[in-house]
Amino acid sequence: MDFYGFYTGQNFDDYTWLGAHLDGNKCTFRTFAPSANSVQLLINGNIYQMNQIYNGNFYEITIDGVKDGDCYEYRIFSGNGNYVDHCDPYGYGMELRPNHKSIVRNISSYTFNDSKWMNKRNNMMDAPLNIYEIHAGSWKKPGEANDDWFTYDELATELIPYLKEYGYNYIEFLPLCEYPSDESWGYQCTGYFSPTSRYGTAKQLQMAIDMFHQNGIGVILDFVPAHFAIDDYALKNYDGTCLYEYPHNDVGVSEWGSCNFMHSRGEIRSFLQTSVNYWLQEFHFDGIRFDAVSRLLYWQGDERRGVNGNTVEFLKFMNKGLKERNKGIMLIAEDSTNFPNVTKSVEEGGLGFDYKWDLGWMHDTLDYFASPAGDRYDKYHKLTFSMMYFYNEKYLLPLSHDEVVHGKATIIQKMNGDYDIKFPQARALYMYMMMHPGKKLNFMGNEFGQFREWDEKRSQDWLLMEYPLHDAFHNYMAKLNSIYLKNDAFWKNDFSNDGFSWIDCHQEDKCIYVINRHGNKGDIKAIFNFSDKAQSYSLPYSEDVKILLNSDWKKYGGNTSDVGKTLKTTNGNINFELAPFSGIIFK
Repeated sequence: MDFYGFYTGQNFDDYTWLGAHLDGNKCTFRTFAPSANSVQLLINGNIYQMNQIYNGNFYEITIDGVKDGDCYEYRIFSGNGNYVDHCDPYGYGMELRPNHKSIVRNISSYTFNDSKWMNKRNNMMDAPLNIYEIHAGSWKKPGEANDDWFTYDELATELIPYLKEYGYNYIEFLPLCEYPSDESWGYQCTGYFSPTSRYGTAKQLQMAIDMFHQNGIGVILDFVPAHFAIDDYALKNYDGTCLYEYPHNDVGVSEWGSCNFMHSRGEIRSFLQTSVNYWLQEFHFDGIRFDAVSRLLYWQGDERRGVNGNTVEFLKFMNKGLKERNKGIMLIAEDSTNFPNVTKSVEEGGLGFDYKWDLGWMHDTLDYFASPAGDRYDKYHKLTFSMMYFYNEKYLLPLSHDEVVHGKATIIQKMNGDYDIKFPQARALYMYMMMHPGKKLNFMGNEFGQFREWDEKRSQDWLLMEYPLHDAFHNYMAKLNSIYLKNDAFWKNDFSNDGFSWIDCHQEDKCIYVINRHGNKGDIKAIFNFSDKAQSYSLPYSEDVKILLNSDWKKYGGNTSDVGKTLKTTNGNINFELAPFSGIIFK
């Protein structure tokens, strides 16, 4: 290991030296515990005294008779003679909660067969990016028990045909780094190099990603770089002192009660950079979504406290280094602030992310559709405002897990009105989302109109497919996704000024909007009526138009016949008859 790089925060590969490393039936264990009085290895019922090496801040031992799957932990003695048993910060596996020992894993035992995918993958900047966000334990369950889960490879077998049928070309997993509490969804981690044992082993996760790639599906991992779980067996007070976290509670404790990483320390930067690089290198993830970036940019995420310069420099260095080491990856920031140049390259003075979640678009759009129809005239420009700032960054439009929990109601439940009237509004909402520039993300269950808020303990309510409106909505989403993937007007020029234009955004008294998307293979247009009244609208046009999708077609739960999908010009105009809460895509 490059010790100078480790201490100065420049390393990306420390996992290849620290942690547990098998060589035949021998295994070498190494850990970093600079303030420890001594360290012991506990494995297979035995206790071994570890040796101080290098500058005395590292401990090492090599022992015989160790095999893949053996459990171990470090007993770390502090200066007062007390000790705490810790899992390995660089361990490749951990026991299923509530147990917490690390597990010896040979992460080099799996051979990938995805070279074709890896050689051609890219950040999808001028390509379709339609992400299906998923919590691995609650998409579907093989049984009724809370802890009945598919393994990683079993889940891939179930998911791949579903994603292909319903038009998603990328999947994003909520955090898979090991974590103790199911209710945290992985956002309070204890094992930054350990795929959660809930769904199997590291090898099974490698196999799953290989399967996705061989079927043309990219895989993104949600990663938590700001804070970690407070459990005593993990990173907190690892060597008897605040090694990974701040020593002061005013900046050391997050709003979630977890420990904030001290990003000013080179060792911690190397730890986090190495962790992200590990998932990219050893598992072939195609992208990383960084959680709570605002908490990194500003002290405690509060702009009034000022910019955290150390962490900003850390993000720049890490993002640049990850791009240099991993061809074609995408780095995504979940950031709710107005911090500038998040998606500019580091060389251009930016943070080096490829995409930023457009949380402003999400909030404005959902607020608009939650409003009674009579209030939408005054709120008309909530749907146009996003284009006032859109080209400041490269945005991704998220309707994520965060919007379907904690009493917020699911996406379809947010739509104003009673049960029946929510569906046409949700169909129109998703059509508007597809027409808006920016890449797309939708959380599981949204695509078939789930009304129950997401619960990590339960499978999605697939029984809703037996109800006509939900089945029709599911089929509508599949068609809409298919149109998005096949027509380059939706994505080829996402971030170019000529890729989008308002044909009409001044129908405040009618809640009608008309949009054009420009593609290299032809333009796509859409007209929306977000009022509760049927309306007519004429658009000057010199040729007939082909209707690609009407959100009010009967087969998708609406009232309009889909017979005759061509509209003829009349005296130089195309005349549209618009159902309430509807949209039409045409070319």
